[in-house]
Amino acid sequence: MIENSSRTSVNQMSNAKIHKCQCEDCRKGADRSLMEMHRRMKLFLSRLDEQQRRWYVALESEKIGHSGDRLLSQITGMHVETIRRGRRELESSLEGRPADRVRVEGGGRPVVEKKTER
Repeated sequence: MIENSSRTSVNQMSNAKIHKCQCEDCRKGADRSLMEMHRRMKLFLSRLDEQQRRWYVALESEKIGHSGDRLLSQITGMHVETIRRGRRELESSLEGRPADRVRVEGGGRPVVEKKTER
């Protein structure tokens, strides 16, 4: 039996918004096979967490070479600097990246204590 929290997580993933490709080829609608490949890539990305998306897109960008960051930014909707960050993280063998969590511990806003008068 699936726990309620797992069911919610699965539903959120299946309802994830998939970015519309902004690359020149997809906007022109010229190459259907390329459009389908971009659609499947974006579907796959919709099921990954943020750091996994960053790393996957960085790998794809490296395969393309020059201007890969810009092209993959158009395809995925990710910021170019996010893609570069993923490449830097991979180049450093993911050093400092936690294996058991998505974000580094200590990130975010500090906890504020509730002030109550007695």
